[in-house]
Amino acid sequence: MLFSSVLCFVLTKGFKILKVADGMTLEIYTTSVVPIGAMFAMTLWLGNTAYLYISVAFAQMLKAIMPVSVFILGVAAGLEVMSCRMLLIMSVISFGVLVASYGEINISWIGVVYQMGGVVGESLRLIFMEILVKRKGLKLNPISLMYYVSPCSALCLFIPWLFLEKPKMDAHRMWNLQPIVLTLNSLCTFALNLSVFLVISHTSALTIRVAGVVKDWVVVLVSALLFADTKLTFINLLGYGIAIAGVAAYNNHKLKREASRNISDDSQDAQSIPMTTASNPNR
Repeated sequence: MLFSSVLCFVLTKGFKILKVADGMTLEIYTTSVVPIGAMFAMTLWLGNTAYLYISVAFAQMLKAIMPVSVFILGVAAGLEVMSCRMLLIMSVISFGVLVASYGEINISWIGVVYQMGGVVGESLRLIFMEILVKRKGLKLNPISLMYYVSPCSALCLFIPWLFLEKPKMDAHRMWNLQPIVLTLNSLCTFALNLSVFLVISHTSALTIRVAGVVKDWVVVLVSALLFADTKLTFINLLGYGIAIAGVAAYNNHKLKREASRNISDDSQDAQSIPMTTASNPNR
């Protein structure tokens, strides 16, 4: 987050390659940006801690529950509409994750709790981002969003790190950090966050999480090949396959809903043309 803050500042204020959008007020920053930064910090802290207890593949399987979490919170925030079909789809995804969890050989419930906490934090962050982009009337480009969010998230991470993790690092002399690895990691994170902000500004928070499940499939398979401690079972893959089927059903449902909405908007526009003409007798 500190790397993203510095990079955004250099791009916007230093080289002036990109321009920070105007319109940010103290009220918007405190009610929208601060919650986004805090939830992002929560996601990073809890999600990374989960890797100390569970494998990369299993952590990605648990993340498949994200669309369900985002949908429920989206309904509560008025961003999504509850329907029996959507409830069925989300139930299928949840069932798939449960089956995948049942098939895990070396399951750690502490790691599961940490990962679920990260899921909730990520869901809230995406909901707050969608509200900021679509409901606050503030048109911010992705760099502007990162310019405002990253420093807040860095601060939210720094304060607990100072009291919880720094003493452990000092005691065990865990300061042998590799600059090249950290820099490459930070660049990847910057690119990922930039793409997330960009996608949400054009679609929705639920869509980005559904697309993320496909990415998680790749991570599951690649991590199984790279890490010796990752052992996938048939039940693992079956459960994850069920979850992906639910994701595919959601995509199909949303495409049909958007298509019908576009047809409805076109018909309304066509009907409004003669009414506008008739209202002006001088034409």
